[in-house]
Amino acid sequence: MNACVVDLTKLKDEQRRLARKVDLIDGFSKLDTVAGCDIAYTDDKVISVIVVCDIGSMKVREAKHSVMDIRFPYIAGFLSYREAVPTVETYHKLELDPDVMIIEGNGILHPRKMGLASHVGLLTDKPTIGVSKKLLCGTPEKNTVYIGKEAVGKVLDTKEKAKPIYLSPGHKVSLKSSLSVVKSCLKEHKLPEPLHLAHKYAMKIKRNLKKG
Repeated sequence: MNACVVDLTKLKDEQRRLARKVDLIDGFSKLDTVAGCDIAYTDDKVISVIVVCDIGSMKVREAKHSVMDIRFPYIAGFLSYREAVPTVETYHKLELDPDVMIIEGNGILHPRKMGLASHVGLLTDKPTIGVSKKLLCGTPEKNTVYIGKEAVGKVLDTKEKAKPIYLSPGHKVSLKSSLSVVKSCLKEHKLPEPLHLAHKYAMKIKRNLKKG
């Protein structure tokens, strides 16, 4: 799809409308399993992966993936229109229902407070947290990111000599709980372990696709 045929004004309006539905109150009563959701690409395919882990041991309980045609161009601020549908497709393949999903992307740390994690949270009605390796918008002050006067994300140093990650609530999770969940999933890698494992799995699927 050519970016010039995308009506960004219409999509911005939709993002603002959806953002009003986002719930930043914790929507989980227990935290036994956490899922990591990642995306990889070939020239014309999008690979969506979800890995479900036990919260304590980070042992993998389940891993599923989907492969779909790319149906939307990459446009900064509109990642959910490219990656939300494949992620939801994979979510519906899971036999386990994770308590929280950590998604590679932003939640409310977004110009219109409707990043990929928030969009997926609304579509699945699940608690979601966004984790990004780059700051899309906002102003960092110490370890908190603000849009205007609202705290929308956290800056977290996870590995020595590595750049920080940026986390934000997606849906049905508070900012405080988002930080707590992500910290509980950190091991020796920069990204939370479920995301790290999802990325490894996505790369494996991508290599297999290239082999034919």
